[in-house]
Amino acid sequence: MKDRFTFLWSSDVFSHLINLKYIPRWVVLLFDIFLCLLSYYISYHISSRIYKDAMDSRILSVFGRLGVIITLQIFFFWIFHTYSGVLRYSSYVDASKLLMAVFFNIGIISVTNFIVFISTTDKMFYYSTLLIYAVLSFLLLFILRLAVKSIYDYFTQNSGQITPVMIFGTQSAAIGIAKMIRSAEDNKYKLVGFIDDDKNASERLIMGVHVYHLDEKTVKKHVVNKAKAIIVSPNKMNQINPNTDLDIFINNNLSVLTSPPMSIWQNDMPTIKQIKSIQIEDLLERPKINISSEKIAKQIKSKVVLITGAAGSIGSEIVRQVIMFQPNLIILLDQAESPMHMLKLELEEQFPDQNFSTFLGDVRNKERMEYLIEMYRPDYIYHAAAYKHVPLMEDNPVESIQVNVRGTKNLADLAIKYKVQHFVMVSTDKAVNPTNVMGASKRIAEIYVQSLFRKLQAEGNTTTKFITTRFGNVLGSNGSVIPHFKSQIEKGGPVTVTHPEIIRYFMTIPEACMLVLEAGSIGHGGEIFIFDMGSPVKIVNLARKMIRLAGFIPEVDIKIEFTGLRPGEKLYEELLNQKEITTKTHNPKIMIAKVQEYDYDTVSVQIDELIQYALMCKNFLTVSLMKKIVPEFLSKNSQYERLDV
Repeated sequence: MKDRFTFLWSSDVFSHLINLKYIPRWVVLLFDIFLCLLSYYISYHISSRIYKDAMDSRILSVFGRLGVIITLQIFFFWIFHTYSGVLRYSSYVDASKLLMAVFFNIGIISVTNFIVFISTTDKMFYYSTLLIYAVLSFLLLFILRLAVKSIYDYFTQNSGQITPVMIFGTQSAAIGIAKMIRSAEDNKYKLVGFIDDDKNASERLIMGVHVYHLDEKTVKKHVVNKAKAIIVSPNKMNQINPNTDLDIFINNNLSVLTSPPMSIWQNDMPTIKQIKSIQIEDLLERPKINISSEKIAKQIKSKVVLITGAAGSIGSEIVRQVIMFQPNLIILLDQAESPMHMLKLELEEQFPDQNFSTFLGDVRNKERMEYLIEMYRPDYIYHAAAYKHVPLMEDNPVESIQVNVRGTKNLADLAIKYKVQHFVMVSTDKAVNPTNVMGASKRIAEIYVQSLFRKLQAEGNTTTKFITTRFGNVLGSNGSVIPHFKSQIEKGGPVTVTHPEIIRYFMTIPEACMLVLEAGSIGHGGEIFIFDMGSPVKIVNLARKMIRLAGFIPEVDIKIEFTGLRPGEKLYEELLNQKEITTKTHNPKIMIAKVQEYDYDTVSVQIDELIQYALMCKNFLTVSLMKKIVPEFLSKNSQYERLDV
């Protein structure tokens, strides 16, 4: 039997019908009229057998009665628009319209029949005929729609056009998603059940489908055989630990989808287009960061803000978030022409009322930076321009010094000269006990701005507040591990991981930028702010989850290969070294690191010498002096390990 259906499908007969957008209304109306005629014919003959010869009426002939009941029925079909809906998307609303159309038709005829009987003692219709007609016509009309819907669902589901889904959750948000799936015209999902971790909610029926309890046995026995994807309701997403609670679906090769939060639902209902595949970012166990937006708004509103590295992943997000606080002018500084052009077009389209100025320039060029700052006189500088890729900087240490150290020094010195209120520098957890050139260069930049502020503070000059933010790896940033893994998965693998035990802290781009803004608003100067980043993530586990989220099985469909640690890379990152302690802030997720203090006069001379070595392209001399400035800098898996002996 199944082979016959397969043949029908492959013959393109049903594929042609399914690809039709809808059956014309007049065709639906003709089908409905035919079913009503059939219903009256059957009801008349059943009644005639009951009453035999008493079915004849002096007022109307058999055809006259048929004409009256069908004409009135068509009228009420028109009133309630029963033939206007697309049959394959029929729902409870369509059934209600059919019921009302039949009920009003029979109701009008019954009232008329009663009035005629009082006047003439004769009946137009026998009530048994009307009752049988009402029941039969409604059933046939409903069965027609149900049949079309079922046939369409069967063939589209088997053709891959419709995905059977279950919804994780049974509260109002989950029910809203289910109703949307059932009623959406351009639908690509079929609701086959609900899942809930509440045992009291299981073993029930909601909207005609079963509710299953969330456990490994039930999922394998019932869910895997019926569904191909799980939609997590927004309420459920807020209540569960996504890093562990959704593993049961991912490990059973079920796609995991999610819908937007209820707060942004349109007209109290999401749309099919708003349901998207869950991202790996949603599955990382991350503490949520809340910022004091009122304080940030008070400081930034109507100010001039300069953002360096504005075309990068961090810088561009800082731009988008700063816009929300209504600055007078935002200056976008970057040396990357094409990314800057694309950002400019995006901002002009999305924020036409905001004042922007795009400025191409290199932070290494002090004269160009002075021209910029003297012209615009920024109140705030968010310094996100940096070289960040560890292997590249290990091969090019002099460039790391030129950008990360010299660039920071240029801007910090100019911030003092032109009385900038706040200078907020973006740093990294790789600056803690650095094992690579990139991390060490960022630590030297931290040392410079902190020692500079302490010198100014001792002299009574606190016009410019220097603040540093330090955080871990940023999800989705340019060149980061997640886009790299996605690209490898799209190509069919293998996915390359440097070491089976390597772990990293992660945060999202918006979270990273929230921290930068929060630090700028609460910092008094000289602080290094660090963020409670939760538990570190094992990179190989991250790779496995991403493969499963893409619908593949790790080591079966897509291989994972270990390539060995790269130059300068260590197994784990730290936010503090052993000599550093933290103090709390008003935000429990943000702390201040108490770091080793440096004398500005000594450090300044060393950094000037370091920059000269870099200008001369002396790699080993440059790295050797870096290790002198930062004694805890011990190279790993690098040619510069010999300098540690």
